[in-house]
Amino acid sequence: MKSDALVIIPTYNEKENIEAIIRATFSQEKEFDILVVDDNSPDGTANIVNKLQKEYPNKLYIEKRIGKNGLGSAYIHGFKWAINKGYDFIIEMDADFSHNPTDLIKLYNACASNEADVSIGSRYSVGVNVVNWPMYRVLLSYFASKYVRFITRLPISDTTAGFVCWKREVLETIKLDKIKFIGYAFQIEMKYKAWKHKFKIKEISVIFTDRTLGESKMSGGIISEALFGVIKMRLKGLPK
Repeated sequence: MKSDALVIIPTYNEKENIEAIIRATFSQEKEFDILVVDDNSPDGTANIVNKLQKEYPNKLYIEKRIGKNGLGSAYIHGFKWAINKGYDFIIEMDADFSHNPTDLIKLYNACASNEADVSIGSRYSVGVNVVNWPMYRVLLSYFASKYVRFITRLPISDTTAGFVCWKREVLETIKLDKIKFIGYAFQIEMKYKAWKHKFKIKEISVIFTDRTLGESKMSGGIISEALFGVIKMRLKGLPK
């Protein structure tokens, strides 16, 4: 039986993590389906998922894309797939265990109970809940969120969070083809548009743990897109 909730996991070279994160997600009390969106990983990530599909038929899906086209574009691909398949709740989650699968139920419940239309796994809503990051990255991320909030007036503590549950109607309302950004700014833009459409947004405090296996996808270009992108959003405004 198909779940009402889909977890989207974008991947690029995640062979060290992908099997473990899939098994951990399927081991939760609440049943979730999973869609892996793989950007042609040369390390064989997709092959691992293909083998696991035999163990989890009609629960585990994969979309293989040609080329590495960015996190935002992978999620938009997954969002459209989820809407087409009729899922009511769609959750973004990283493959590297920086987002703990045990927190999935908290994000789901916030939306399923109608407390929220968008629930965010937040690192900064209650103190600073980050593990294994060097101090410069903690400060960069924390003050980047403060900066975004100041520029955009978004009433969210963790504006760049990538652990998010969306009600289907939110994604149907936001014009996904008009999303402009692909990196950290993608996460900001999605939340900004949801807020502009007056959807209910709730932050759920979670502990973010930096990856222990595989390589980080963080880059200077992603950070600069976020820093300068929010200024464009504020000055020009984004079409709904």
